[in-house]
Amino acid sequence: MNGDTDMTLAFELEALQELASPESVFEDARGWTEYIGVVSEKPTYVVTNFTRKNRVRQDFFSGPRGKRESLEGVKDQFETERYVYIGVDEEDEQLAEEVDWEYLPLEDAAEAADWVVATHTEQDEDDAEQVRDDWP
Repeated sequence: MNGDTDMTLAFELEALQELASPESVFEDARGWTEYIGVVSEKPTYVVTNFTRKNRVRQDFFSGPRGKRESLEGVKDQFETERYVYIGVDEEDEQLAEEVDWEYLPLEDAAEAADWVVATHTEQDEDDAEQVRDDWP
């Protein structure tokens, strides 16, 4: 990216799920961000399961709130010069604009940071949907 460490970086869960190694991406991004986390409209256990399974240590996550409320809350809680939201579609881009975050499509972020985007099969997606782990 650009080497600016005074930044808060938020991944939409779907964007993070498209990366080959979310753990490596978070480790890399910690070198040039102050705070990093995940936002999603999905239930808390879905985000928690994914981050646990992929050994992603986040500074913040949506919890029971939606993406909009989460991004607004993060901006209130973490003071940095930049707030960058990595998403996957036009809705994510629109949301970023509405809450005054910079938007970066996953493909652009991956290219700039040399992150590998995973290639998924339908079987991978079916397996992911069937796994549920509610315990803390």
